[in-house]
Amino acid sequence: MQTRTLIMVEIALMTALALILDRIEFSGPWVMGGSITLVMLPIFVMAFRRGVKVGVATGLLVGTLKLVLGSSIFHPVQALLDYPVAFAVVGLAGLFTLRNHKGELAMKWAIVGLFVASFLRLFVHIISGVIWFGAYTPEGWNVWIYSIVYNASYIIPATLITFGVIFLISKAQPSFFKKALPASKVDNPIAS
Repeated sequence: MQTRTLIMVEIALMTALALILDRIEFSGPWVMGGSITLVMLPIFVMAFRRGVKVGVATGLLVGTLKLVLGSSIFHPVQALLDYPVAFAVVGLAGLFTLRNHKGELAMKWAIVGLFVASFLRLFVHIISGVIWFGAYTPEGWNVWIYSIVYNASYIIPATLITFGVIFLISKAQPSFFKKALPASKVDNPIAS
């Protein structure tokens, strides 16, 4: 019971931190949404510390709250893709949490997980862009190319900055990503 409560409190705290970090943004030229923030950082932290299910749950909560707290909604499916789905896939980085015999995170695999999960988020935004924002494609541009360029122009810098912060955390405090709970408790925090 205490383990489950601890994980739920961590999810709540990291979700709150993600929403705060989302407010510290470089909004740039993205008139149809998008900005460079560290919103993914707490989701990655949860995925690396607690595993894929907790990471996905944190991302889903972050995306849902971003949606509810005021976002650009053009269609219900677009809203789901751009918010809950896009942030939930960030938690899939937890699939890459390989550890050594001391429980320490293998940073090479964590980096792979970070980039794979960021690519999946980018992919979700590209699909949304092609389907719902294709009408805004500049004349002479292919809708797919435009969606890729538009979305990659903020997700790639956000990913690189997030990577830098995670790298610095791992160097300054290597035990931060150490697995603290048994896998059976971490993988299913909601089940009794």
